[in-house]
Amino acid sequence: MQHLHGSLYEAIGGAPVIRRIVEAFYPKVQAHPLLGPLFPEDIRPVMEKQFMFLSQFLGGPQLYSEVYGHPMMRARHLPFPITRERADAWLDCMRRAVAEVGLEPELAALLLERLSGPAYHFVNTVDEGEAE
Repeated sequence: MQHLHGSLYEAIGGAPVIRRIVEAFYPKVQAHPLLGPLFPEDIRPVMEKQFMFLSQFLGGPQLYSEVYGHPMMRARHLPFPITRERADAWLDCMRRAVAEVGLEPELAALLLERLSGPAYHFVNTVDEGEAE
């Protein structure tokens, strides 16, 4: 895996590319049978938050914290039943969005690896049919 100079935010192309990833990602989420029902009809505010969060999370400007304070992402996701299956689905939508945007495979892999930590950290509900 290549060594990054600077942040992943800069490496992938900054705000315009993150915007494109978010725009490619949410239609996939909304169409997904496991994920779509968890999201509001009006997805725009969610997309804006995701753009701000990803910018900050990947080493860009602290857009999210400036508006909403500390991300505390696990706490913010607790009201939603997030299973391992849903975390897998979320990451798969992100993988497809990143491919659609045309991110270099190495950068795409790095981005997905970085997002898989939080995705599984948010799991707060056991899948039906899975032992506790």
